[in-house]
Amino acid sequence: MAASTEITLRRPDDWHVHLRDGAMLNAVAPITARAFARAIVMPNLVDPVTTAAAAGQYRERILDAVGRDGGFTPLMTCYLTDRTDAEDLCAGHADGVFTAAKLYPAGATTNSASGVTDMARIRPVLEAMQETAMPLLIHGEVTDPEVDVFDREAVFIERVLTPLLADFPALRVVFEHITTADAVAFVRAQGPRVAATVTVHHLLINRTDLFRGGIRPHLYCLPVAKREAHRLALVEAATSGEGCFFLGTDSAPHPVADKESACGCAGIFSAPAALELYAQVFADQGVPERLEAFAALNGPAFYGLPVNEGTVTLKREDWTVPDAVPVAVGGLVRPFMGGEVVGWKVAD
Repeated sequence: MAASTEITLRRPDDWHVHLRDGAMLNAVAPITARAFARAIVMPNLVDPVTTAAAAGQYRERILDAVGRDGGFTPLMTCYLTDRTDAEDLCAGHADGVFTAAKLYPAGATTNSASGVTDMARIRPVLEAMQETAMPLLIHGEVTDPEVDVFDREAVFIERVLTPLLADFPALRVVFEHITTADAVAFVRAQGPRVAATVTVHHLLINRTDLFRGGIRPHLYCLPVAKREAHRLALVEAATSGEGCFFLGTDSAPHPVADKESACGCAGIFSAPAALELYAQVFADQGVPERLEAFAALNGPAFYGLPVNEGTVTLKREDWTVPDAVPVAVGGLVRPFMGGEVVGWKVAD
């Protein structure tokens, strides 16, 4: 059978992205809006988005950055803390401000210091979310310093996620940016109330890639990339066509100076080539026809939203990912695979 040279799909969504704020927002948000119709926007700004009022204001800044006539819809999330007001959260959801709430274990990743320190502290919030069918989005890693960084996702499943789902049997959960075969198996076993996003960088790199030819700080992210066996499990899951897996880039820009430092920031900025790289993965697996479900159908089905109007076409064509994206304040951001050739391109 001849290899596909073109893939057409419903306009896709990004169900996990970091757009930041200020000059960085203005630089990166239009790049996400280029390929995606909607995006679940992460709330871990320097001043976290913890109220419906703050989320509404942030949404306006995003729309100003992308242009209000471009057909892009930011879907806002609430940053959960030990003191989250369940009433404000649910009112924001009812008013259409909040699409979901995000759980960061305190200290797990960038700007997570204000996250949840003890799940018991947010039981009233989780009870309210269960009653209103508001999805809970989870950064699934423990922060116990005695747990190896490569084991933190698997330990989270055992210590936190399994008891959580037992205690709240109607709670709808997205296990964000999964990185292990353990997570793949866990999500598959839970039924339709649990789904997972899969990033393109975790489909393409393993932990060895972080050290090829020296330390590669622009490949450092959290959760960190795992062994090759886990990468292959993610590829199998993402390309399986199963409805519990869908696209979430976790594109997370940082200035080059903050990545290439003595204590570099975690995050991979994949937005400039994300959809093209997903297409490459699906084409390499011989199932390009399954990209539409992963990128454009499974996410809306889980969130109870309509699929997008219009289509996007990708063509087999070589192009080079830009080395850097300029930011008006703060220098440059280096994209994932910057300077490298990608074999698929979104058609104009």
